[in-house]
Amino acid sequence: KKKHSCRNQVLPRSKEFGDALYAVDIGQNDIAYGLRTVGDAQLLASIPDIITQLVLAVQHLYTQGARTFWIHNTGPIGCLPSTLLTITNPPPGFLDNHGCVKSQNDIAQEFNRQLKSRVMKLRTDLPHAAITYVDIYAAKYGLISSSKQHGFVEARKICCGYHKNGIDVGCGGILALPNGTQISGPSCEDPSTYISWDGVHYTEAANHWIASRLINGSFSDPPIPITHACYATS
Repeated sequence: KKKHSCRNQVLPRSKEFGDALYAVDIGQNDIAYGLRTVGDAQLLASIPDIITQLVLAVQHLYTQGARTFWIHNTGPIGCLPSTLLTITNPPPGFLDNHGCVKSQNDIAQEFNRQLKSRVMKLRTDLPHAAITYVDIYAAKYGLISSSKQHGFVEARKICCGYHKNGIDVGCGGILALPNGTQISGPSCEDPSTYISWDGVHYTEAANHWIASRLINGSFSDPPIPITHACYATS
């Protein structure tokens, strides 16, 4: 009895689950792992299975009463500074006009194309749900491709960590050199001017820039603000 009492104090009432907004953001870690472990062809072949797992999760939430979904696509993984650190003397056409790995972004965009198609089908399969497809890729790429125009430093620069002279120390890490000296990976002085926090994750300032454009519906299908995300259930 005591256990149930504690749970009731922490969790919302059952009927409130139907009033919640469920944001679903899956894909980048799967793609990143695939890029490290398998070839592009095998990774592309796995995309339908990855998306099926996402769809099953949404369907399960729907059976439990969820009705309002924000489904994010995946970002431009080929623009992550952690990826670009390892690239020296790339051949012509390897990078796009903004210095991102073209083949990796092509895979991310193929994932997004298939995801959007499945989201459209979900709207038919779950007629009482309001499902918004959110183009995270376009928002992030828009920031990366025009970072200085929006008050940020060059997009490939990393705020936290040490990455010089072929030596890489992760954010907060310490590397002991053979000569007895140590190199640490500290934070930059002003994170608000950086897009990348640690080479993979975005800074608070960058996330704020991105979020401010997502919530007004500029990158959504249908193009509605987050305040109207429950359009099909109201």
